[in-house]
Amino acid sequence: MNHQDLQVMGLVDPLLKLPKLLSIRKKLFTLFSNQKIDIFIGVDSPDFNMFFHKKLNGLGIKTVQVVSPSVWGWRENRIKAIGSYIDLTMCLFQFEHDYYLSKGMNSFFLGHPFSHLKPSASTDVLEKYELNSSQDFICILPGSRKSEILHMMPIFIQAAERIFASNPSAFFLIPAANDELKALIQNTLDHTLLNYQLTSSTAKDYLSVSKVSIVTSGTASLEAAVLGSLPIICYKTNPFNYAVLSRMIKTPFIGLPNLLLQQPLFPELVQHELTPEAILYHYQNLSLDPLQYQSRLEEMNAAMHGEGFEEAARLLLSL
Repeated sequence: MNHQDLQVMGLVDPLLKLPKLLSIRKKLFTLFSNQKIDIFIGVDSPDFNMFFHKKLNGLGIKTVQVVSPSVWGWRENRIKAIGSYIDLTMCLFQFEHDYYLSKGMNSFFLGHPFSHLKPSASTDVLEKYELNSSQDFICILPGSRKSEILHMMPIFIQAAERIFASNPSAFFLIPAANDELKALIQNTLDHTLLNYQLTSSTAKDYLSVSKVSIVTSGTASLEAAVLGSLPIICYKTNPFNYAVLSRMIKTPFIGLPNLLLQQPLFPELVQHELTPEAILYHYQNLSLDPLQYQSRLEEMNAAMHGEGFEEAARLLLSL
């Protein structure tokens, strides 16, 4: 099974992949049942994992979900099923843990792996990728799904061209999640005159030397902020997805850094607000005084420190 088969978002993508998802689900359930497991630990993919939580819980198997479903943000009606079929929810963030406790759920504040993430040494990155220290690096993170890249890269390229026109020292660093996505991104760049470098699996290094990043909303926005690259958080989907999802989302923010701080520290450009001109505007603002964000970034990092994996393991043994 390819893990990318489970990487679906919105409403249309899951429907298109439904036969494949159902086939994977059936095979895994047969495997789990035959192995007579004692505990099922689902990691992320809450909608996919809920099937196993429900079925296996009914067989008397303990169930744990790592990376809690975002019921605090949308589809809060899922909370009843979570309470009925999941014995323990492990949360990455304190505000999620507090929410689950307020609903009477058995919750554990695991913490986020990024709480231990440190930037790469800039001199090492410059040498490794043969970069010129006199250039102004901007990192572009278009997403880890094909649909995201196809939606976001055309806008990001137009924004990058405007940034380059206003700042000839601009150099764009583009990390692809894998070689397949690298090829897809390269296709979108074939006719641009931008100065850029595109490689696979180098997000940490690239973000470590970029003062500003242009990021598709998701975990990458948090990684960028943790590494000191101030993110412009972007999101765009097809009109049908947006029409439905915008009515279901309850939080005032989509970016994880802003959610953690509960304030709009970093710009968020969603759907019709996402234009090349808007990205240029926020790039120029963030570039003026990046050090002013330092204290809030430290506060954000502190909010991700949980009880850790050793304590989580002890808790699992006690179930």
